[in-house]
Amino acid sequence: MMNKKIITILFLLSALFALPLMADVEFSATGPSTVVVDNPFQIHYSVNDKGRDIRLPQFSDFEILAGPFTSTSSSMSFINGKRTSSYEQRYTYTIIAHKDGTFTIPPAQITVDGNKYTSNGLKIKVLPPDDNTNQQSQYSGGGNQQQNTQQQARQLQNENEFNAEVANDNIFIRTSLSKTKVHEQECILLTYKLYSLVDVLQFTGSDIPDFTGFVKQEIDLPRNTQLQAEHYKGRNYMTATLYQALLYPQHSGTLQIPQATFDAVVRVRNQAQARSIFDSFFDSYVNVNKTLKAPGAKVNVEALPKGKPADFSGAVGTFDIKSDISATQVKNNEAVTLKITINGNGNLKLIKTPQITFPGDFEVYDPKVTNNFQTNTSGLSGAKTLEYLFIPRSSGTFNIPAVQFSYFDIQSKTYKTLTTKEYTLNVEKSDDDTKEATVSSYVNQKEDVKQLGSDIRYIHTASIGNRPGQELFGTTTALLMFLLPLLIALLTAVALRKHLHDIRDVGRMKNKKANKVAKKRLKLAKKYADSNDKENFYNEILRASWTYVSDKLNIPTAELNKSNIAEALKQKGVNEQIISEFNDLLNEAEFARFAPTQNDTAMIELYKKTAELISKLENEIK
Repeated sequence: MMNKKIITILFLLSALFALPLMADVEFSATGPSTVVVDNPFQIHYSVNDKGRDIRLPQFSDFEILAGPFTSTSSSMSFINGKRTSSYEQRYTYTIIAHKDGTFTIPPAQITVDGNKYTSNGLKIKVLPPDDNTNQQSQYSGGGNQQQNTQQQARQLQNENEFNAEVANDNIFIRTSLSKTKVHEQECILLTYKLYSLVDVLQFTGSDIPDFTGFVKQEIDLPRNTQLQAEHYKGRNYMTATLYQALLYPQHSGTLQIPQATFDAVVRVRNQAQARSIFDSFFDSYVNVNKTLKAPGAKVNVEALPKGKPADFSGAVGTFDIKSDISATQVKNNEAVTLKITINGNGNLKLIKTPQITFPGDFEVYDPKVTNNFQTNTSGLSGAKTLEYLFIPRSSGTFNIPAVQFSYFDIQSKTYKTLTTKEYTLNVEKSDDDTKEATVSSYVNQKEDVKQLGSDIRYIHTASIGNRPGQELFGTTTALLMFLLPLLIALLTAVALRKHLHDIRDVGRMKNKKANKVAKKRLKLAKKYADSNDKENFYNEILRASWTYVSDKLNIPTAELNKSNIAEALKQKGVNEQIISEFNDLLNEAEFARFAPTQNDTAMIELYKKTAELISKLENEIK
């Protein structure tokens, strides 16, 4: 009996191990993206199950030299009691191309468990051979550079046999621009690209120019850069992109991009005279420090044409706009959100907030701005979303005007104006309007005289509050008893009137709370600085500065600019030195938003400077 149980357990365990991992069948093809004419290379077909009867496509532009070489691999593991396994069957072919160009290898087909599966196709670029027949570059099946048998870097020997200099035509950096003639704010892609015939071990530093006259947006490149073969001026180089950035010219004219510098360590063969018999059998190499100069470039920037729309704020690209409102039927004192979304491709980060004229008795808050941008070689694309929160304080029917957004269309070279919907907001009186009810309870509340038991009351003949023989009328006590209620009523009415005025005077309330709101924004900016969130930090610094002067000067944020801020502060008696410092602060914060080189120390200094200036303004504004 015990033997039968053991046999059953062993049978179940063997079945468990024999049970294949349930997975979809995947059949794929891999190969190099770039090869050279008459240089053999390999392509691989892999399937994650047992396949048979592989059928290759027609290789019309290539010749099969060998294959297929078949190999299999499998693995199994248990992690936390969970069994995982993998299986791969690979077919390898060696092929060659006899002419240059870009060619496509169609998909292959294989049979697994009676079902047919199709692989992906391959697109391969075939480069021509070097013009110099004495120099031949060889590439592995994966597209990586192997040892160059005849094309070695020219070595210059000094007194020290290991002191070698790499020829400039064997390794250099090209500066390329996607465009050299553009309009203001039109995107340009700048690329620094390495071309090398020698082995580059590492880059030890770089000096990227400041790009004066441009706003720069760097493009993140992968850390592990894959070398690609490229035919340039009759030679086949291994290339890699070292740096890319989007540049937005800020004014017209001829703008100069200075040269960039890169420091590299390259590995070259030492060709000094052999000192022993073993030196003739083994190659020796030396690491050489090489400074590479990427040449400068010029960009001709054309001014935007005349006839700009009145609301044009500098947007250049291709855009679309849409709007949405949270509700059109509300009660007073209920919050409503209007959302405006601008999406497209262009200088999205430089787009200013559209101006919206809300009804006068609406309490309007600063818009919440959300940026969802993607940076790639085609430019900056994505969406900029602005959410306006407002509260209608009285009932009635109100119109939320349409929002216009004008931009310069880079494709048609013309100005275009987009318009959102116009909304009608029906505001009903709230059933529980606490603010209005509080005021009316003091102003309009009256109580009816209550009857105390019968319609006829006996006249009280005793004295009323005065002793016999003492007259009350005309005394100081009587006068106070008459005037005191009037005085209390008057003071109450004045206090209620002031309270009501403060409630309805949104500008005055904002003026009182300006410093408090600014401190809250600065506190939030400090958190962003601590977490190294540069974009939100600079956005919050600018919001704190603009919102403070908007609330303090009672000027809507949409109507603010540096000129009218300076004029309004002068009228408030603010020292011109402080006005100049505040203007410099705004310029510094706006520039820093698009300067990725800013460090943590710069953010902390800007935070302190903003807090000090707002404190000075609070003391100066009369």
